[in-house]
Amino acid sequence: MKLRFIISLLALTLSFSQLSAQRKNKAYLDYIEKYSSLAVKHQKQYGIPASITLAQGLLESGAGRSELARMSNNHFGIKCHGWSKATYYQDDDDVNECFRAYNNAFESYEDHSLFLKNNTRYSSLFSLNTDDYKGWAR
Repeated sequence: MKLRFIISLLALTLSFSQLSAQRKNKAYLDYIEKYSSLAVKHQKQYGIPASITLAQGLLESGAGRSELARMSNNHFGIKCHGWSKATYYQDDDDVNECFRAYNNAFESYEDHSLFLKNNTRYSSLFSLNTDDYKGWAR
């Protein structure tokens, strides 16, 4: 119930922006509609708040419109770091950095969940409730 409220609040906030930003907002709303059920599924499966997954996906991929998302289906900006599968190179913090590449956005979402779940850097997050989006965001 809280998740639905958060997604609705996010959609409502985006829809009240200035007229010049309406195309961008539509892209964000479309992205939320397209991936919200996947984010909710991953919340249940991995314990990562759907609102956090969607917010990071929106931010990192520009609502799925960034070069990285379009060319490699990478919605979270996850770099190679020990990755032995398909890759994509683009400038980021450094020139020509290695990013993970996926066959589709669903693989990107799955890898994002596993990346967070299996990385000791983020292990403390999993002691938080899934409705503690502020704690997760911090």
